[in-house]
Amino acid sequence: MKKKILVSAMAMCISSAAVAENISREEYNALIERITALETENKQLRQKDEETTNETDNKPTNFVGANAEYSYKVLDHAENTNTKQLFKLQSMRDGKLDSVLTLGGQVTGLANIQKANEDSKFGWLMRHPTSSNQIGKNASEAVIHSANLNMTARLSDDFIAYTEMYYNPEQNFASGSSITGLPRNNVNMRRAYILWGNLEKSPVYGSLGKMDIPFGLNDTVSPFTNSTNWHSFAGLAYGATIGYATDDLHMRFMAIQGGAQFRNANTPVSETNVPSKLNNFAMDINYNFGVSSEGTLKLGASYQYGSSYCQGYNDTPESAHSTFPAFIPGVTVNTGPQGVQHFNACEDNNPAAALYSRYEDEKWLVIAEFGKTLDVWPGTFNPYIPQFEAQENTTFTLGGRYSADVGLEKDMDFSVEFSRFESGAAGSDWEKQDQLVFGASYFVAPSVNLFFEAILVDGWVPLNFLSGGNPGSQVGTSWASQTSETKVLTFGIQAGF
Repeated sequence: MKKKILVSAMAMCISSAAVAENISREEYNALIERITALETENKQLRQKDEETTNETDNKPTNFVGANAEYSYKVLDHAENTNTKQLFKLQSMRDGKLDSVLTLGGQVTGLANIQKANEDSKFGWLMRHPTSSNQIGKNASEAVIHSANLNMTARLSDDFIAYTEMYYNPEQNFASGSSITGLPRNNVNMRRAYILWGNLEKSPVYGSLGKMDIPFGLNDTVSPFTNSTNWHSFAGLAYGATIGYATDDLHMRFMAIQGGAQFRNANTPVSETNVPSKLNNFAMDINYNFGVSSEGTLKLGASYQYGSSYCQGYNDTPESAHSTFPAFIPGVTVNTGPQGVQHFNACEDNNPAAALYSRYEDEKWLVIAEFGKTLDVWPGTFNPYIPQFEAQENTTFTLGGRYSADVGLEKDMDFSVEFSRFESGAAGSDWEKQDQLVFGASYFVAPSVNLFFEAILVDGWVPLNFLSGGNPGSQVGTSWASQTSETKVLTFGIQAGF
């Protein structure tokens, strides 16, 4: 309207001038047309300039930079555990990746005391529960739980390269070593992939490399301790992912390398665990519903063709059983590994499905998740204890967190979460393991979190040899235990930089 008024005013001035100077009607109309054309051209130039300015605003301004809050969130093991690709694209769209190379990392330090009621059976899974790590009935530590270094490289407006180095002595899979042994003190490339996408142009994105499997929620409301669903079903594998993300809808499909992968993925390749064929996959879909002016409810469902719960009970009595009548007459022991051994080859795939929900508003965060293998885990049947049939792996989590004003500069978060892992028939030593976590945390800065947790673990069910067969054990017994309890008090700090 203002532009029309301006043109009309100019036309009136020109008309008055035309009368004064005796300009012809043809000359007058030509002049008006020229003014209108100039105004249109000026509008187009302004629009183009605004578009160029917007594009420039999201261009990298430095070659190397850091963003501590971004590093904390992208390396956080507790929340958004398998949606980091989308988080990176959102960060680029929102101008948080303003350098060609964004470098960062995180360090998590712990001090805790642990108490078990059975010798050397500590069930807290944030530490590998083996006698190489904790012995006796009491343990304590002041340690670095994990440390990461990551690099996010903006290759262009549409491509990101991401690498993440990981140091995790307390959860390293190195067998037979302690947290001070060299095998557990290595640094590995935890994640590395090429990410394609630009949310300003399209809701479609893709990634190729070593990444988290899009299966389940696998988050926790606790400040540090992962849920049992995470321990059971959070996957890490080589593969390729294609995703579609809007403000409310998020869909993903991942083609997964077959064989035994890094976490929770195993499909046989020519009856072996050699990862030489793309014969596994996973898919996930979730949607955000606005349930109030402040609250959002996310509902999601996932499917994975080949989970890691597919091994049978390895049984080679001719080479791995022995009877020592001189010591214990008639008792046969396992002299070599028998039973379930994780990452070994499987005869067939065991698919899994998950359902989950997440509610969040200004004060509350509530999650619920259920995951289950669709077939039985063959190795949960021990032929020497035949009364317990093979079972599916069933896992669920329910937790809530509340942000409370306790008189500090910022709110403090208080949480409680219960989760269960079921892997055996009722009455078996490997029936289930429960975890209850009470937590409190306070962010002294957006990238520095101080936390405390009180944890109770009921049951001791390690994945390897869960139904029996560990070397040195008596044939027909399992080292899993339903009478085991672990109590933990832990203080810690998680800092991104």
